[in-house]
Amino acid sequence: MAIAQKIKQFMEQSSWIRKMFEQGALMKAQYGPENVFDFSLGNPNLAPPPAFHQTLRNLLDESAPGLHAYMPNAGYLQTRQAVADFLSGEHGLPFTEKEVIMTCGAAGAINTVFRALLSPGDEIIILSPYFVEYLFYADNFQAVPKIVSSTSDFLPDPGAIEKALTPKTKAILINSPNNPTGRVYPAAAIEGLGELLRKWKQSSGEDVYLISDEPYRKIVYDSIQVPSIFQAYAESIVVTSYSKDLSIPGERIGYLAVNPQAPDREELINAMTMTNRILGFVNAPALMQKALVHLQGQSVDIGLYQKKRDLFCRGLGQAGYQFNIPEGAFYLFPRSPIPDDVAFVRALQEEKILTVPGTGFGAPGYFRIAYCVADETIERSLPGFERVMKKFTT
Repeated sequence: MAIAQKIKQFMEQSSWIRKMFEQGALMKAQYGPENVFDFSLGNPNLAPPPAFHQTLRNLLDESAPGLHAYMPNAGYLQTRQAVADFLSGEHGLPFTEKEVIMTCGAAGAINTVFRALLSPGDEIIILSPYFVEYLFYADNFQAVPKIVSSTSDFLPDPGAIEKALTPKTKAILINSPNNPTGRVYPAAAIEGLGELLRKWKQSSGEDVYLISDEPYRKIVYDSIQVPSIFQAYAESIVVTSYSKDLSIPGERIGYLAVNPQAPDREELINAMTMTNRILGFVNAPALMQKALVHLQGQSVDIGLYQKKRDLFCRGLGQAGYQFNIPEGAFYLFPRSPIPDDVAFVRALQEEKILTVPGTGFGAPGYFRIAYCVADETIERSLPGFERVMKKFTT
């Protein structure tokens, strides 16, 4: 076989999410889609807001010259300015278009940032539970991911992070609202990270960037606010996408933003403009960039996701499952009633219920449920969840 040995290994240990998604496709073909309860993939089931489709129609009707042409690698000036204006209002800092680069989704943004920051052997701290592909992204650039466990309630553990810091540490990657837990890091936790990194720089002389992956920033419940990392720490970067709040994951559109207070922001932006190009992204999709000028602040109806969350939490709670009520995103992360979360997920499959073991997120003993599905799917799955729980607890 001609493929690289490392890629062969990656294929063997590849994402549990994709494995379960592919298993779901086989089960749906065998039993019929209506009889399989697929909670494996965070694929939004809500339609984009009406303004999205109307904006696309308007752009196509205008047939402006160069609508699909190349643009500056950082993105259209008008788009970056629209994003900067929105960020200025959201974070209370003077963003300009110079601090924004449009990217091919949040994944493209993370790889663009990593390529600019990380040399072979550099370390990046990743908090578990984590989005499964972070480790692959770090390996793309021969960086070393250092996994640091969160607290029992899935918050950053300052003591554990401090112990993980070394002269080779270049960045800490956080994700809030979190996939897979639905946890929103409160302001005190973010401010604590900023203080920790400032003290580290004073004692070691080393710069460590705080990178926040925020594609679920607008999907929060119960009036919870997502605090600003930009306010907490100068050397900070946000990577995000419109995949979840506009329900357009297949369009692969997002951006990265550098704190306007970062001392080296100009050099960093120039580096990431280059890495955005040389990684093969070249630039973010042109039509989507044009559309975003008119869509800042738009989102799907978050109340519909909260309804799904509440429906699931009631049903699983009555069945005896233990979990923290998600504060954001669209995932539940219950504790497995047996230590072997993979075995428990397989037992759920016998009820045609597809979930993802926590092992895949660096958190064995839990499992993830993506509830961005039809309400009927949730309701019809609950008896199966109850039967499997009884199987292991009675």
